[in-house]
Amino acid sequence: MRLNTRAVRVAAAAACVAVSLAACTSPSDDTAETSSSSSTSSAAGPDVNGDGKVIIGVLSPGDLNDNGYYESFVAKAEEFAKSEDWQLIKVGSVNPADALNQARNLCRQKVDLVALGAAELKDAIPASEESVCAKSSWYVPSSADIKQTPKITISRDFINEVIYATGYANGLLMKEKGYTKAGYVTGPEADFSVQAAKAFKAGIKEVVPTATLVTTYTGDFNDSGKAKEAAQAQVSQGVKALYPYLGGATDEVAKFGNTKNLILSTPGTDRCASTSPKFQVSSIFDPGEYFAAALQKFADGELKMGVAREWHLGKDTVPTVKLCGASDAANKALETFIKDVGSGKINVDAQVAKLGA
Repeated sequence: MRLNTRAVRVAAAAACVAVSLAACTSPSDDTAETSSSSSTSSAAGPDVNGDGKVIIGVLSPGDLNDNGYYESFVAKAEEFAKSEDWQLIKVGSVNPADALNQARNLCRQKVDLVALGAAELKDAIPASEESVCAKSSWYVPSSADIKQTPKITISRDFINEVIYATGYANGLLMKEKGYTKAGYVTGPEADFSVQAAKAFKAGIKEVVPTATLVTTYTGDFNDSGKAKEAAQAQVSQGVKALYPYLGGATDEVAKFGNTKNLILSTPGTDRCASTSPKFQVSSIFDPGEYFAAALQKFADGELKMGVAREWHLGKDTVPTVKLCGASDAANKALETFIKDVGSGKINVDAQVAKLGA
């Protein structure tokens, strides 16, 4: 789930973190790439190892059928690989402690591209420097503490931007209904999930200055029982808007939220068309969209190692935030807000530090 990840996510974890198979408009990939290394590798692909076939290997820390963040990454990979007649090897629910060994195993299967589904698996990156992976390119989603090296390409988004806007969107809906208490339920108390909570709170308070946020860390993005119990507890405390910043547990919490008429936000993907569960805000930092852009460059032989592709709210088509069936006034306010973030008129990091504490 995650942003300067997904984030969430769970940045984000980058993603950081978490959510539907449906994706937003395909992003343009003409944004400038940045390099932090003087030894940037030349572009390579798709048959990096020259064995006459193309194999993509994906490692994900999450449930590959979570109906959201983690699934979207694999779904885009499957769609692209099928269109190119490539082979896809996917490994889900990878323990971060085992990420390095799992990456080596992929390289032993002669994959041309090792792709990490989320920044939680950053401990796999040292394998990119080892002989076993010498003939594989690497795609890594961003996290603040991931160092650019000549052996990897990084896809970087910024958790504060999209989650701050998600909070702002919730604030608009809360103000219309006279609500002042929101909730945030997530998994482990990781750096990205803690930062996402701060950004969410800050965005809400931009619209509803007196608003408060109840935050619960269940320890697991996919445990539906723990997540639903946390949501129930928050509702008993008067929460009216809830952000399930989760993975596989998202839908169970959202379905419960529907029974309480809560304002609900998605953790990563566009689900405005979903009816069961129903969401009022789509917070879109879909890792599958970022990866699809990288795969297209890989297919064209233009995916360079040693560089980072940055994605910004208000500048690129993703990340972004959508209101689902809201008033024209609310939609206009959110549109203006996102444009102001993209133009730099709003200093997101400063506002999150000020209002999210």
